[in-house]
Amino acid sequence: MYQPDYADEFIAQTSPNRLYGPGAYIDVHFNRWLQIEGEGHWLRFNQYRGINEDTYLIGPRIAPWEFHGLVPYGKVLVGMGTGSFLTGNTFAVAYGGGVDYRMSKHFTLRCVDFEYEDWNVAPTLYPYGGSVGIAYRVF
Repeated sequence: MYQPDYADEFIAQTSPNRLYGPGAYIDVHFNRWLQIEGEGHWLRFNQYRGINEDTYLIGPRIAPWEFHGLVPYGKVLVGMGTGSFLTGNTFAVAYGGGVDYRMSKHFTLRCVDFEYEDWNVAPTLYPYGGSVGIAYRVF
């Protein structure tokens, strides 16, 4: 669920509708302090005036400790954002964090993940939102 920070009329404003859609992420853990996360969001449902957004981001993630399977983390991701209201792509930075819960050796529940994004367009947009999900560990 995301607030796109755009409701048409070429100005940044709160949309009356939240956007919903699928997302995917991948985490590469070198160790507890050195991790990389990549993600994509395709926000297509519950559009207001045909407005949708997609993001493709990658960057460092830090998860300093684990407590009974709960793993809080923070991240800063960079990449690109695009939407039906843009003629191309734009540079985007996302600041976020959340909590994962390790259910087993291979399954992790993403209890909550929140991001605040900064899109380099005129006017500057600041979409934000949250997601939940489940991950399968390959290695």
